[in-house]
Amino acid sequence: MAKYEQDVKELLRLIGGKENISAVSHCMTRMRFVLVDQKKADEKAIQDLKSVKGTFTQAGQYQVIIGNDVSTFYNEFTAYAGVEGVSKDAVKSMAKTNQKPIQKIMGSLGEIFAPLIPALICGGLVLGFRNIIGEINFFNNGTESLADVSQFFAGLYNFLWLIGEAVFHLLPVGIVWSITKKMGTTQILGIVLGLTLVSSQLLNGFSVASTAPADIPVWDFGFAKVQMIGYQGQVIAAMMAGFVLVYLEKFFKKHCPEVVSMIVVPFCALIPAVIIAHTIVGPIGWKIGNAIADVVYTGLTSNMGVLFALVFGVCYAPIVMTGLHHMTNAVDTQLSNLFGGTILWPMIALSNIAQGSSVLAMSVLQKKNDRAQQINVPACISCYLGVTEPALFGVNLKYGFPLVCGMIGSGIAAVISVGFGVQAFSIGVGGLPGILSIKPEYWLIFLVAMAVAIVVPFCLTYIVGKKKLSKEERFGKCEVQDVQPIEEVKEEKNEDAHVEKEEVVALTSPITGRIIPIEQMPDAVFSQKIMGDGVGIEPTGNVVLAPCDGTISVVMTDSKHACGLTLDNGVELLIHVGIDTVDMGGDGFELFVKSGDRVKRGDKLISFTPEKIEQAGHPKTTAFIIAGEGTAKEFKFHTEMDATAGETIVMECL
Repeated sequence: MAKYEQDVKELLRLIGGKENISAVSHCMTRMRFVLVDQKKADEKAIQDLKSVKGTFTQAGQYQVIIGNDVSTFYNEFTAYAGVEGVSKDAVKSMAKTNQKPIQKIMGSLGEIFAPLIPALICGGLVLGFRNIIGEINFFNNGTESLADVSQFFAGLYNFLWLIGEAVFHLLPVGIVWSITKKMGTTQILGIVLGLTLVSSQLLNGFSVASTAPADIPVWDFGFAKVQMIGYQGQVIAAMMAGFVLVYLEKFFKKHCPEVVSMIVVPFCALIPAVIIAHTIVGPIGWKIGNAIADVVYTGLTSNMGVLFALVFGVCYAPIVMTGLHHMTNAVDTQLSNLFGGTILWPMIALSNIAQGSSVLAMSVLQKKNDRAQQINVPACISCYLGVTEPALFGVNLKYGFPLVCGMIGSGIAAVISVGFGVQAFSIGVGGLPGILSIKPEYWLIFLVAMAVAIVVPFCLTYIVGKKKLSKEERFGKCEVQDVQPIEEVKEEKNEDAHVEKEEVVALTSPITGRIIPIEQMPDAVFSQKIMGDGVGIEPTGNVVLAPCDGTISVVMTDSKHACGLTLDNGVELLIHVGIDTVDMGGDGFELFVKSGDRVKRGDKLISFTPEKIEQAGHPKTTAFIIAGEGTAKEFKFHTEMDATAGETIVMECL
């Protein structure tokens, strides 16, 4: 009898049968399905299967979390179902067919902006601090700023503009680079094209409105004149130019002989792309970007602005769950560059807070449900810090009413924010730290809106939850154990007094790097401890070493990005390098062990190239988790420190 025979049969039935499977594959921990109709999958029943740790849908894939033994489960499933497994790339490609055109566009937009967000957040904070020291008149009866009365702060005020200009004025460089990176074309060509859009030879894009048409410089080709206008701060124009370059490079690569490709392709792609950018797509993109920003800005500042705010505040959380929220990054950036600030971003920060407050109420309601708290607490923290997905998918959507209560609180807070014209300098830190990106003159009213976003969802969720949650959902499954007589317990204690203390197994860090709490992992399966507890590692090294003596239980021979290790006490460890690195198909990874190998602490398991992981657009953050507890009774984790592979203890098994 197969190990998972019953669960395999049930999963096939619950997922909608063989005819509902377009493709199936697996990674180190999950079955990855592309389903014909995802509505046919009975998610609740699937999650109740003994071998299933959880499910979720991402990028058109229906993923069923199994754990370290997923390869065995996968083999039994494909054999029983009579379906052939396919490669991860094939699953990923077929999954896109499940996405609607708008989802594909928003997904691509999100992938383009994701690498830019850290710089945008940093730039927003820099501008915020710069305005505090140079634009707010604290001194001499409100007539002078800190920069006016202090030479040091005057110098700092001017110096910080170096960063602000690089982030916002030169943003097209980053956008075009990110597009070429995502599309797999030559990134340096993207950088060069971006630089031609913001060159100092051109009239600064921010000065065009105040310059008379006759004074705008031109390139005169005799038969035609082209205005020498820069696209500083322009988002849509830069994106359109980037895709023109990508198309041209791919076209010439396809049709150019390999022997002259290095010379012909860059020349034939870059030169026309620059010409088209400045003559066609640049002016068109400029008008589109400005039109979108004008519509949003007018809507928010008109007599109907409060109604717009209410709708946006209520709907933003569901928008996040569809992935369509990535469009707001482009709109926010355009607003910031055109109007010196954005009314949109404060509402996003308030929505983060509102959803986090709903989770906080759930945490209070379920304080005696240990299993629920393992998800509630980290989800609440991450939400208050601006990352809402763990809260939305792990808690609020699961129960339904917390999501609605958060949406109500978010809508009310958004009305207050827009009603009083609250503006942020730019995209900033989400959640509670969001106030750092708000213009100082609006801090007080934003604090009021924040209070509403905390109190309203919390109270609503708590009141509704007390009525809707069952005893099992609030307190967990309580197992009553037989209580031994005191005398019997004492007798046993005396009999065991001579037994030595149980051995402590120390586990060293498998990779050199910064050890972080598992809750900070940028993947819900790990951060919500669905696979088990453990730590995350932000690697500075590139070699994975065995954290202790044990036996290799499982390896990913094709992708080479992860392996499992079983200790002599039955504890199962999982080391998973990077997030979604299975998609790389082993590129940049080398595996030094195979399943069944006996290893000692410090033995080399995997090596990887961090740069290739970055180029593929994946986080390098590595999961080091306890996938099975064996006979161990307690685990201790050491985080928030720098660790050396094979030397620094990061876990202890008791």
